[in-house]
Amino acid sequence: MVSVEVNDEVAECYDQGRRQAENLSHEKRRHWDDREFDEYIAMTEGLLPYQPTPEDIVCQRETVALLLSILDTCTPVQRERFLLYALYGFGYTEIGMIQGCSRESVYESIQAVRRKFLKYFSNHPDNGLF
Repeated sequence: MVSVEVNDEVAECYDQGRRQAENLSHEKRRHWDDREFDEYIAMTEGLLPYQPTPEDIVCQRETVALLLSILDTCTPVQRERFLLYALYGFGYTEIGMIQGCSRESVYESIQAVRRKFLKYFSNHPDNGLF
């Protein structure tokens, strides 16, 4: 290591720059996910994960049963295409390639399932799902 002599002003300036770089490094580590530290984060980060109440669990089960009963009114092809689209995130073209059909037939199948859901919920608006 080479030693260089500098006057006090330059040494102070160098020290100040080093301290600022160190502070910046600590600050980056503290905010690793690029969020600013504020009261909202302090309050939400310290909370326990969501714990559903027994009523929540019953409502979720009823909702799933209702949705599955509506899906049961669809043809097996419609149901499969809808689930590939809605649950697994496949696009129309990808589903068409998987099933060996056109993008348009996949689109029509998914729209048919959507119409069944919309018809049910428009006839039963007070069920509280949407």
